[in-house]
Amino acid sequence: MRLNAFIAECGVTSRRKSEALVLGGQIRVNGKLVLAPYFPVDPEKDAVEYDGKLLKFLSKVYLVMNKPRGVVCAVTDKYDPVVVDLLPEKARTSRVFPVGRLDRDSEGLLILTNDGVFAQSIQHPSKGVTKEYEVLLNTEINEKHVARWKAGFEIEGRRVQPLAVEVMPKEPRARWVRVVTGEGLKREVRIMARLTGFRVSALIRRKIGRLVLEKLQVGEVLELSFSDLYSRITEGGSV
Repeated sequence: MRLNAFIAECGVTSRRKSEALVLGGQIRVNGKLVLAPYFPVDPEKDAVEYDGKLLKFLSKVYLVMNKPRGVVCAVTDKYDPVVVDLLPEKARTSRVFPVGRLDRDSEGLLILTNDGVFAQSIQHPSKGVTKEYEVLLNTEINEKHVARWKAGFEIEGRRVQPLAVEVMPKEPRARWVRVVTGEGLKREVRIMARLTGFRVSALIRRKIGRLVLEKLQVGEVLELSFSDLYSRITEGGSV
């Protein structure tokens, strides 16, 4: 595999920043300085060193969390607590990161992992993994509003249209809306609600693909194997 990819898979930094480490003369392969980020290495045979330390692959970790409000989807933040702070020590040392966006004031289903390839397969729109939200609006919504929301909006220079919008049979009546998206833009549900004429009082992510949040308590974390998590996302299951 490429040297920069190997460095990233060892949890040192991202692939892009790994290139800078190589170009900066900080990486040795089998004792020799290498300045080519795409230099081919065999993870089983070659000895790759950074800052005098031998690099090793990180074991892949796959976590599901019921994210609480008031916590930022990030690894670090200057002002607010982050989701990584809620994880067990073992997971924190495995360099996991949140997959996709769920803003500070939102809650619900969140996946964390240190597997970049898996993360990309979940969050990139081309992969077709939808996200479903339950949204509490500040005032009652009617069919005219629903039709407007379904028609979509121009957001950040692109046309964004939800896959589904429907009023839920949930108290307070006519204020809870189920919204399904496929884009993954930052704060897109809140923006669409505002453009329809509403403020969001509460926002809960209920589904990622066919994985449903049912039993996990707020702030609770569950570790799954790759195959189990992937199966629940693509074929159906709950946490």
